[in-house]
Amino acid sequence: MDTKPDTTAPSYDDVVTRIDSDPEGFWLDQAATLIDWVKEPTRAVDDSNAPIYRWYPDGELNVCYNALDRHVENGRGDQTALIYDSPVTDTVRSITYAELLDEVSRFARALSERGVTKGDRVVIYMPMIPEAAVAMLACARLGAIHSVVFGGFAPNELAVRIDDTAPKAIISTSCGVEKNRVLEYKPMLNEAIEIAENRPDFTVIVQRDEHRCELGEADVDYAEILAQTPEGIAPVTVKATDELYVLYTSGTTGKPKGIVRDSGGYAVAGAFSMPAIFGLHPGDTMFTASDVGWVVGHTYIVYAPLLAGVTSVLYEGKPVGTPDAGAFFRAIEQHGVNVHFTAPTAMRVVRKEDPNGELMKKYDLSSLRAEFLAGERLDPDTYEWTTKTLAEATGRDIPVVDNWWQTETGWPIAANPLGLTRFPLKAGSPTKPVPGYQIEVLEPGGTPVKAGEEGLIVMKLPLPPGTMATVWGDDSRFISSYLAAFDGYYLTGDSGYLDEDGYVYVMGRTDDVINVAGHRLSTGIIEAVVASHPAVAEAAVIGVHDDVKGQIPRALVVLGDSAEAADPATVTDELVALVRKEIGPVAAFRQVDVVAGLPKTRSGKILRKTMREIADGADNPAVPSTIEDRTVLDDLSSVLARG
Repeated sequence: MDTKPDTTAPSYDDVVTRIDSDPEGFWLDQAATLIDWVKEPTRAVDDSNAPIYRWYPDGELNVCYNALDRHVENGRGDQTALIYDSPVTDTVRSITYAELLDEVSRFARALSERGVTKGDRVVIYMPMIPEAAVAMLACARLGAIHSVVFGGFAPNELAVRIDDTAPKAIISTSCGVEKNRVLEYKPMLNEAIEIAENRPDFTVIVQRDEHRCELGEADVDYAEILAQTPEGIAPVTVKATDELYVLYTSGTTGKPKGIVRDSGGYAVAGAFSMPAIFGLHPGDTMFTASDVGWVVGHTYIVYAPLLAGVTSVLYEGKPVGTPDAGAFFRAIEQHGVNVHFTAPTAMRVVRKEDPNGELMKKYDLSSLRAEFLAGERLDPDTYEWTTKTLAEATGRDIPVVDNWWQTETGWPIAANPLGLTRFPLKAGSPTKPVPGYQIEVLEPGGTPVKAGEEGLIVMKLPLPPGTMATVWGDDSRFISSYLAAFDGYYLTGDSGYLDEDGYVYVMGRTDDVINVAGHRLSTGIIEAVVASHPAVAEAAVIGVHDDVKGQIPRALVVLGDSAEAADPATVTDELVALVRKEIGPVAAFRQVDVVAGLPKTRSGKILRKTMREIADGADNPAVPSTIEDRTVLDDLSSVLARG
């Protein structure tokens, strides 16, 4: 399989130069080339309400039409759109563009006949099954605004989101299926609706064979209403500035922020990113091992691949345990995957179970062109292990592409754009800003820092299309949270630096920058050094209170299986010496705890803030409802509290 970039594509520098000189013309050209419009826009960006900008203000389209109908109309109906791969239910099923269009359009009619119309909200509370994607696209077809809530969310958190969006309907399922258990959704959904003040008119339930639930008066069976709806419905035209979806950030306290994504800008950005960043074109296959409850799943399981005519793998399983650490690579071989996209945490747990990549080597990965990793900082050690192990398994140098972005942006801010110019990779960096994003690094007072100096990462306004339009129902919160800190800039909330070559380094959230006796240090830099030790499988470094120095770093490390014979005390001494050598005594690094596991959200993010608050003795440490396994945190609490 040829892994070289498309030499007919424009270079990165050409695209950046064009955007800098004529952003209006560039983004209008992309809109005209990539998207089919009911009314083609004549303006790219509306700045009349700055600092809130809107993209393609006079354009009209339907996103579902662009994701499905036009491919069928252009003769691609028999191409596979979705591959449902579920090792937890031992199911693999391919769904063509024509088949997906049929089910989506009929389900959209079923919703319409029950009163769902343009502008209504629909909450989707589902696991990784094809019906979740069908529900999202059916809402888009009607011009209804979907809000996907991660499957298995606690009832109270689901209720908060129900109240904030006031949905006309909720689409859910009887259960989720995991390796060793079946998780019943209906009792949690019932409790959430009981708690909520804004109750839906009706709910649609997908009954799964692994557990069928009892339906109430307001519930309708998904399969039954589809059987009763033989004809589909035409797509509803919406304005490009109309909301496509609301996706909530996983806050720990207070009212969650509903990130609003518009229709036109998001469609253009998603379609632009597939060839430019991922090097993918119609007929290629992408396997994004995420969840539709997260932004990565919205953009790179559902919308962007389908907008680009790419086949998307929808995977219901884990990187390990379903059945083993070769699970991803089995799917890559079986489905001829060209680009695989997952989180660094996933590769770390694969490494922990299969440190030499023996399971990876069992599979034919000749179709694979690139491995993308995002969702958290990609530490250099994980990057280097993934690169080395893939090369050993395939006999080829497969790019391991770190990419940095946020729920708020909807698509990558920084990445190595494989379809434009493939830059030399640097461990610890997601490479360069994606064309359209203008990244700067500032001191807290607003002064730009020099290359190589860490500061606050900001982006010049307007942000490119596809980024957040506002906070649901609260423009003032959008401005105060993101736009008010520095005039003309979006505050990312991340710290980092740009090197002399313009490469971006994201070191962590701004609250992960600690002050040790007057010296500002990033815990991310210390963490990278700790994680580079060969005995360490995972690491988290937090800043904790110190009476003398103000704050000091504290490391919690999980040892790899290959390090079972290592003496924890010896590893601790070696880590302290390593940080002293690489960073210096200024870090005041001397506390290391070897632990069995680190608490994480279901998307794989380590709960550093929660651990920091426990270590500092907070009365009510913030624990996000997205925590994957509360027992890990409970087991760790006594260690953290010891100080």
